[in-house]
Amino acid sequence: MIGRLNHVAIAVKDIKTASAVYEKTLGAVVTAPVAQPEHGVTVVFINLPNTKIELLEPLGAGSPITKFLEKNADGGIHHVCYEVDDILAARDQLKAGGARVLGDGNPKIGAHGKPVLFLHPKDFCGTLVELEQV
Repeated sequence: MIGRLNHVAIAVKDIKTASAVYEKTLGAVVTAPVAQPEHGVTVVFINLPNTKIELLEPLGAGSPITKFLEKNADGGIHHVCYEVDDILAARDQLKAGGARVLGDGNPKIGAHGKPVLFLHPKDFCGTLVELEQV
C-alpha cells in the first residue's frame, strides 16, 4: 500500500534559524517559507536526492506544532510522510484494519498541493504518519 518515503517533518521554533543550519552547516538547498494556515504551520522543504526534510514552524496559537514544541522544547521529528497511489482506498483499507485517521477522516490539501491524511501515532509504533497521494 505505501510507496516511497516522501518526507520527514521536523518541528522547529524558528524556521529561519533552522533553515540556516541546513543551508550553512549541511550545504542543503532550502525552499522559501510557505504559510499553510489550514494546517497551522509555516513550512520549508530541504530537497535531498532520495527524499525531503520538511521544517514546520507554528503558525498561530492554535497550531498543532505549538503543543508539540511545548512537550519537546528543542523541537524534533514530528511525523513521517509516505506516498500512496489512492488516498481514499488507503484510508478505507487502514480503517478496516483498525487504524485511526485523524480529523474528520477526509483528505485535506497538503503543502505539495496534493491530498493528505494523518494517522494516529498510537496505531503506528508511536509515530504520527502522514499519507500523501501521488
